[in-house]
Amino acid sequence: MDARYDVAIVGYGPVGQALAILVAQRGWTVGVFEKQPAAYPLPRAVHFDHEVGRILQTAGVAADVVGRTEVADVYEWRNAAGDTLLRFASNAAGASGWPEANMFAQPELERVLDARARALPTVAVHRAQEVVGITADDDGDHDGMVTLDVASSDGRHRDVTARFVVGCDGANSFVRTRLGATVTDLGFFFDWLIVDVVPHRPQVWEPLNIQICDPTRPTTLVSGGPGRRRWEFMRLPGESIEDLNREETAWRLLAPWNITPANATLERHTVYRFQARWVDIWRKGRLMLAGDAAHQMPQFAGQGMCSGLRDAVNLAWKLDLVLARTAPAALLDTYPSERVPHVRAVIDFSMELGKVICIADPAEAAARDALMSAAVQSGQLVTPPPPLGIGAGVLLDGDPCAGRLFVQGRVRRGAATGLFDDVVGRGFTLLSPSADPRAHLDPESAAFFAALGGVTAQIGPDGPVRDLDGVYADWFAEHEVEVVLQRPDFYVFGTAARVTAASALVTELRAALTGRTGRTA
Repeated sequence: MDARYDVAIVGYGPVGQALAILVAQRGWTVGVFEKQPAAYPLPRAVHFDHEVGRILQTAGVAADVVGRTEVADVYEWRNAAGDTLLRFASNAAGASGWPEANMFAQPELERVLDARARALPTVAVHRAQEVVGITADDDGDHDGMVTLDVASSDGRHRDVTARFVVGCDGANSFVRTRLGATVTDLGFFFDWLIVDVVPHRPQVWEPLNIQICDPTRPTTLVSGGPGRRRWEFMRLPGESIEDLNREETAWRLLAPWNITPANATLERHTVYRFQARWVDIWRKGRLMLAGDAAHQMPQFAGQGMCSGLRDAVNLAWKLDLVLARTAPAALLDTYPSERVPHVRAVIDFSMELGKVICIADPAEAAARDALMSAAVQSGQLVTPPPPLGIGAGVLLDGDPCAGRLFVQGRVRRGAATGLFDDVVGRGFTLLSPSADPRAHLDPESAAFFAALGGVTAQIGPDGPVRDLDGVYADWFAEHEVEVVLQRPDFYVFGTAARVTAASALVTELRAALTGRTGRTA
């Protein structure tokens, strides 16, 4: 164990793993401290979306992840009679170039991320090492440090220092207590029995993911990744958690689907309380929170882990610029200002879904079924996704595209074909269908953008970078702009009507990052 790191991460679930990789890939030293001696071996999260797929691609694990996922094209809601109430249709290629709904087993993803993190020379993973004390010596300027009191499983203590500390240590976060953060709890919670099963023989489930809105027992059936299946059973009024959590109860509830000990292995069963809450302070000086340490949400939209990985990709590039002294530490204040509104929107969306699913009153369920069946008959089967915009932060003021997720499509450059990030590059990116924006950068802007590791490209059906499926052509046509500046977390910083305004865009970016005065793009 080294005595000093650039970034210390407390907690080593998927969020801590991804953050460690994304920071270390930029050359910084990362120390990870996890109190558990080994990874938890049983399933938890089972879904990630297209944006998270691109984050995993950025972390260098795409090839290993793809073979461990199952793509879900439909999530269908049915009532007790089997009638369709709602249908979420998912595209095989979402806006980020990945399928919109990917089903997986969390232990497998964690093994992939762990192997990637340990392969990076500047990452040190310390298991059975619990952070029991945190002392920060300043408010977060460039020169201060944080001291961690790290206790080994044998009772020995050691002081470790870091320039920044991020708590990815879950719902009972120790780091959160040191921030003095309070939790906003919306009082929306339900207990569900989660049952993970490995069938002994392959089965075809059509559709792959189903929600049964039966007031006698709201039930979810979804993929748990290739070769796995998950059931979720809501606890009913008057039903004890102890009885619901018994193994024989799990088998009894599985029996209607012909899932028995003779044809399946019960991998996990546990009663879990789904909650809706977030903390009011995500950053205090050199201490920050990410993932479940900062927010929890109902499972109905499958966005819990996804939101944590969005935290990681947002925070990683900002830590990089602050550590490199390219930006002041105040840049880190935009981490919560951007992420909190997004998280709250996703929590609200998840709650709205839950309010429909968790109806246990027969009369209320009948009214719901009548209303939703009428919508189905009128062709309204597909619901919109939650809002994808982030909050105020490193964005071009007044630009309606700023803060929206940008696209990634398949491209060809020379002999290379694949997704844009793999073929052309990633990070801050200037794109135009009209010309290479680099040709329109003045010397000062070009030097600053190069110092950021910025990527520029002309992209089109016949450009140096060929837009193979028209993804970029459609985006530029829809938004009626000629140039876009994308951030390293794939969100739009800003756009301009003409590619000749590329320098003005970079100047505005520099102002947003450093506080220097910019000019209108």
